[in-house]
Amino acid sequence: MNHATPHVGRPVSTVTHLLSSTRRGARLARLLAVTELRSRGASQDLTERAELVVAELAANAVLHGRVPGRCFRLTLVLDVLDPAAGRLRVEVSDARGDLHPVPRPADAAPDPLPTGGRGLTLVTALADHWDCVPHPPGGKTVRAVLTTSVDA
Repeated sequence: MNHATPHVGRPVSTVTHLLSSTRRGARLARLLAVTELRSRGASQDLTERAELVVAELAANAVLHGRVPGRCFRLTLVLDVLDPAAGRLRVEVSDARGDLHPVPRPADAAPDPLPTGGRGLTLVTALADHWDCVPHPPGGKTVRAVLTTSVDA
């Protein structure tokens, strides 16, 4: 599903993919995001950061948001007036509305042998901001906004 829609006075390009809640689906989300951003002329900086953010959010959707028989949704919303110096919103929706992501506190002592928990720390570092909102009928959407850095 690809379409351009108005967004607060600025045209945006919205691309949505429904993907299986599997490791393969998470990997495909990352590849689709990179392909889409490159084809739209997004900057290399924005594309590289988005690739990591999508990979982490999709992996979380598959690992923590999976409900058997339900897929997850990847949505990319890109400013089409100037994609090279633009703004991107990444949204990953899954079926587990009862389990919300919690970022690791900045002052938390690092675990010397962590088995996980770095994904949202990475998203926090790469995105301008992120949040989590309900996704009817019972899921959630994790949204991250990325903008091209001025010195990129």
